[in-house]
Amino acid sequence: MLKLFRSRIYLALLLMTGVMLFGVVGYRFIAGYTWFDALYMTIITITTVGFSEVGPMNGQAKIFTVFLIILSVFIFAFAISVITEYVLSRNSLQLLKKKKVRNQISNLSNHVIVCGYGRNGMQAAERLKAYRKPFVIIERDKEIIERYTEELLFVEGDANEDEVLRAAGVDRAQYLIVALPDDAANLFVVLSARQMNQKLFIISRASLATSQKKLQLAGANKVIMPDKIGGDHMASLVVMPDLITFMDKLSMEGEHTTNLEEVAIEDFSDQIDCNSLRDLDLRKKTGCTIIGYIAPNGDYIINPEADLPLQPKSKVIVLGRPEQIRKLNEMFHID
Repeated sequence: MLKLFRSRIYLALLLMTGVMLFGVVGYRFIAGYTWFDALYMTIITITTVGFSEVGPMNGQAKIFTVFLIILSVFIFAFAISVITEYVLSRNSLQLLKKKKVRNQISNLSNHVIVCGYGRNGMQAAERLKAYRKPFVIIERDKEIIERYTEELLFVEGDANEDEVLRAAGVDRAQYLIVALPDDAANLFVVLSARQMNQKLFIISRASLATSQKKLQLAGANKVIMPDKIGGDHMASLVVMPDLITFMDKLSMEGEHTTNLEEVAIEDFSDQIDCNSLRDLDLRKKTGCTIIGYIAPNGDYIINPEADLPLQPKSKVIVLGRPEQIRKLNEMFHID
């Protein structure tokens, strides 16, 4: 629709330019004016300002002036109508887009809310997108929103405001990632979100070590310090470079999937009878290897034994190549 309006605007501009040239050439050769006087006469004629002529006009020049006035009135009326329609339609399209986004967000549940689309927020969004996890971004910079609005869901506003959090569906969300650059702002968001949704799992960014405890007291389940992680990572590359590079490879996205998967035991038990890891036999069925077990109470077991009994509401960490992970997801219908 916008392309159609642009083509009509180009047509209107072309017609206005044409009537200007038509008037200048006509006055130059019909009335015998100089080029400058012809331009002046054309402008005061098509704008109907009512100034006097620059010189005497013969009958042909007067007839030409009448024709030019009528022609310019129609062309300029057409141009004004096109521009007005374009402006109104553009505003209407913006309103329709915002309404569509609001409807999409209102239909979300158990989704992720990302506060801030800076460096950390952008990385979080890319990873969530790779895992096909539904998410909404709260951002107050209009330029950023306009740049990425075609591919991501945005709520415009300050994450510190309760109404903005409600608009992002904080009462229905499962996770909240607070990635604002200011620790004080992150603290206020965590406090507000925790009051609005007690079950929400909140992950907050922190720049200072002194802010970590405060954010946890405010209600954050996990506090991440990107600068500390970055420094540890660089030092680890010096101490054990091959191991860290290998771990980086595990966390990288392959083609439409990843090398690691976290799977709830219920995803298996609904389809097969499994009392232990041996019963799952994922290595033979999919090529994937179970490298970790998460008990219902949150305890982690690295490289669990095959005879480990499986408990309800527990999870397993599965390692495999992208195609093996895809086979696992397809075999057990894991979303």
